[in-house]
Amino acid sequence: MNRYSVAKVIKTFDDPIRRFTTVKYPSILPTSLDIYVYTTQGDRYDTLALTYYNDSSLWWIINRANSNQSSDSLYPSKGAQIRIPASQRIPSIISEYNIINNIV
Repeated sequence: MNRYSVAKVIKTFDDPIRRFTTVKYPSILPTSLDIYVYTTQGDRYDTLALTYYNDSSLWWIINRANSNQSSDSLYPSKGAQIRIPASQRIPSIISEYNIINNIV
């Protein structure tokens, strides 16, 4: 799922610069099904998503589930404990994402 594919482009006659609307993300609260791991040197959200979800494009779910980490980096802090939302939660997280971003 390309999270940027839903960003709408705004361009008007008065303002010809292409601007993207803000993409909104759902809150991803912890559940007892989630997995906790300690990061090591070289861990990235996309490789973690590939390992746990078989889809590297879902990296934003792991990133957004860990508000204690920087949301503008592909790398979690080395040695940090991070939460990996359970794979069975992915459809509901994506559904909520689609709803709040008005994706049909």
